[in-house]
Amino acid sequence: MGTDDEIARLDALRQLNLLDTPTSESFDRITRMAAQIFDLPIAAISLTDSDRQWFKSRIGVDHQELGRADAPCAQVAETTSALVIPDFSKDARYADSTLGRQGILFYAGAPLVTDDGHGLGALCVLGTEPRSVTPQEMDALRDLAAMVMAQVELQHAFGRIDPVSGLPNRTQFQEDLDDLAREHPGQARFAVLVDLARPDQVGSLIRVLGANFIDEFVAMAGRTITGLLGPNRRVYHVGVTQLAFLSEAGHSQDAYRAILDAGMKATTKASTMRFVTTLTAGLVPFTLGRMRSRDVLRAAHSAAQDARNSEGAVGVFSPAGDDPHLRNYDLLRAFGEAIEQGDQLRLAFQPRISLATGKCIGAEALLRWLHPELGVVSPGEFIPVIENTGLARSTTQWVLDAGLAQVRAWQLAGVHVPLAINISASNLEEEDFAASLALLLLKHQVPAGMIELELTESALMEDSGRAIRRLEALRAIGVRIAIDDFGTGQSSLAYLQRLPAQVVKIDQSFIRGMAAGNARDRILVRTMISLAHQLELQVVAEGVESAEVDAVLATLGCDEAQGYHYAPPLESAAFASWFHRFNSPADGAGHAAGTGA
Repeated sequence: MGTDDEIARLDALRQLNLLDTPTSESFDRITRMAAQIFDLPIAAISLTDSDRQWFKSRIGVDHQELGRADAPCAQVAETTSALVIPDFSKDARYADSTLGRQGILFYAGAPLVTDDGHGLGALCVLGTEPRSVTPQEMDALRDLAAMVMAQVELQHAFGRIDPVSGLPNRTQFQEDLDDLAREHPGQARFAVLVDLARPDQVGSLIRVLGANFIDEFVAMAGRTITGLLGPNRRVYHVGVTQLAFLSEAGHSQDAYRAILDAGMKATTKASTMRFVTTLTAGLVPFTLGRMRSRDVLRAAHSAAQDARNSEGAVGVFSPAGDDPHLRNYDLLRAFGEAIEQGDQLRLAFQPRISLATGKCIGAEALLRWLHPELGVVSPGEFIPVIENTGLARSTTQWVLDAGLAQVRAWQLAGVHVPLAINISASNLEEEDFAASLALLLLKHQVPAGMIELELTESALMEDSGRAIRRLEALRAIGVRIAIDDFGTGQSSLAYLQRLPAQVVKIDQSFIRGMAAGNARDRILVRTMISLAHQLELQVVAEGVESAEVDAVLATLGCDEAQGYHYAPPLESAAFASWFHRFNSPADGAGHAAGTGA
């Protein structure tokens, strides 16, 4: 059994909440029947955990569990096939097993298998004498194993109703949809997910009115929608404030969309919270049996979010519109593996030029990703995907570690280049971020003054008070702070004055606009440079692509610049060679040397 299959099997087992639960008569009755049919003293309902066999029911066995390694029931669970061992003493695998050493000589087990094909364990009978089995006995054992699974499903069904709303839950939705697919394969249907409120609205309501109010709000919406659908239709509670239902057969998409629009208006009108919440719905056309139930629900959720983002009431799922979401998900999974493996990631370095001297006085580290199957993935595509996930912090850690290692390597080679490294808003949430960076600097023997951390205005504005505290901690260890993409955020002048930053980087959109002859952009660039200098900040212009723009920026008093006019992002070895050429007195002015790069 593969690792992924075993993980899925264990997950299926644990979702049933059977392990380490008390025995029950319903299971014991089946175990006794098995022992009676085989006329044997020992029988058990055995569940295969990661490292043990745990007995939900047992007869003739004193212990509650047994090691998994040499247990026949583990083989039954792994293979989902019945197993008979007529004589342990003649079986190479089990002769010296725990059971064999305890005097067991006979074993017969039938698998306990879920609807998804996961083997949970076995219903088994054991004896102290060798014996054979008849086909009739094995048929009976398999029937009893099926009765065990029916009992498991019956008990688990108590977990199919949401205790808050009293409505069937997401698991029941998926099972009902699977049942429909078996009964009516190829039939066209619609699935609808109603999202009652945005997450921020839910958070505000809980803060003001408490969680119980949300429970009552969802229950009321469930009753309203149930009333609109009629007594023979099910409404499912599939998320905190999300309800779902399935259409009947025979509707066209336009007709059902009209029905849904009318239902949304009625639900909104009936809601006591219609002025403080925003209802949206996602509609998914699909064919029974051709789309997995979990994918139907995911698509409905996606359509509802599309409606919310477009400020519409109802969104209709489009496979074409879903492609970017699937691509982002694939990138997220693949990037997580890339971080763990490390060999797919590398850094490129874009030079920063002093406009006063024409020399390279620094560089910016840029993350690059070469995936073995996806090929080169643009930072413009993968950075936005990961920056709001748990991968953001580990990505920053990787870049910092690799960047500091490169600075140290350059130093040893006689190339002294301060390095700018981008960090994300999530790094400012880390209480120990400054301390961790200080340790990295010690590890690589890099002076703190050689490192500049870049953050966007939007990242700094997410929690301005905390951001300032974190930046002050970073300043305290000696690193420089730069405000990236300056001019595109929402920060106020008063806030900028409070930031413990030394550098602002004017966003390339303004520089390119100025290059295109846009007078307003030139005025804005001049104003930003003047403002930054009045706040005692250095100014770096991004996206410089021509000598003309270089000259204008120098005239306006800009301190530094970077862009393809000087050099594209370079691999570490290429950067070192370029750096020596660009800054070499033999080449004259650095600008001239860099133009041909």
